[in-house]
Amino acid sequence: MTHPLDTSNLRQMILESPSQLPVGLSLGKGVSVPGTFRSIMISGMGGSALPGNLFRIYLHELFRTAESAPQPLAIYQNRSYSLPPESFDQCLNFICSYSGNTEETVASFEEALKHKLPCIAVSAGGKIEAMAKEHGIPHIKLPIPFENFQPRVGTGYFFGAMFQVLVNQGLVPDVTSTLIAEAEALQTQIGALEEQGKALAEKMAGKTPVIYATAKYKSVAMVWKIKLNENAKTPAFWNFFPERNHNEMVGWTLPQNQFFVLMLRDLATHPQNLKRFEITAELLRKQGVEVEILDMAGGSVYSKVFTSIALGDFTSYHLALKYGQDPTPVAMVEELKKLLA
Repeated sequence: MTHPLDTSNLRQMILESPSQLPVGLSLGKGVSVPGTFRSIMISGMGGSALPGNLFRIYLHELFRTAESAPQPLAIYQNRSYSLPPESFDQCLNFICSYSGNTEETVASFEEALKHKLPCIAVSAGGKIEAMAKEHGIPHIKLPIPFENFQPRVGTGYFFGAMFQVLVNQGLVPDVTSTLIAEAEALQTQIGALEEQGKALAEKMAGKTPVIYATAKYKSVAMVWKIKLNENAKTPAFWNFFPERNHNEMVGWTLPQNQFFVLMLRDLATHPQNLKRFEITAELLRKQGVEVEILDMAGGSVYSKVFTSIALGDFTSYHLALKYGQDPTPVAMVEELKKLLA
């Protein structure tokens, strides 16, 4: 049942999110561009950039472990108005904006078109689609399954579409059947993840969340932070092991607020990192900080990433309700856009 605060039914968007992956794969079928590529650049902002972060985690592991993987690709991201130098050297550029109107991404696309760089555009419409059609650039049109659908819950569409393009290009091994099976398995766990997220929201309420992970999964910690910002309308922070032990650690000498530290632990990480989780948690508790260590569920990198993201979605969703907030709107972002126009 939809909560009265949830005017756009964000809960249902989260519940159905595992089904996005196969849809994204189907949208990418047959899409390719001529050329030989040694890297990809994913240009996008906000929720349209998050899939790129998770894509990097997955592809790095795929190239490391696949028996017949092609030459590994360098994977870059662009969150700016202009393209970095890597975009110009045997690079396939993905131009990602769910709305199709994100000004930074539009500017990057204009630069790519000016220099005739190999591009594939991914959006639900907007200027990006119009520019792609005008210049004969392949365009993948993303669905809008709900009114007021938010890019931050559309990660699976981007991920599936971009992965299928790389399969089409012969740049990654075709493991799409495995991905679909893992997405289906995640769908069966979604109810339990909501209950777990609800319990975490109870613990976080009234405190500032801080999310930690290992370097490999640092983008998952970052996504958690963003979902807490946008859904629960609360400040949140993130960092990663082992780097946070070399600097941020000292900042906890004088914690000047009520914090809730959540550590996303991958049990397959380096043994020294496992020690760092336990020792850091103990030191923080001595400073009066509430800490919870959560082991990332799933046997594969895809499963660990997307199970953790779904849990973050539900945690931030239920925290929003506890704070009396509609989890979907991002009023301050929209106000900023109007002032910039």
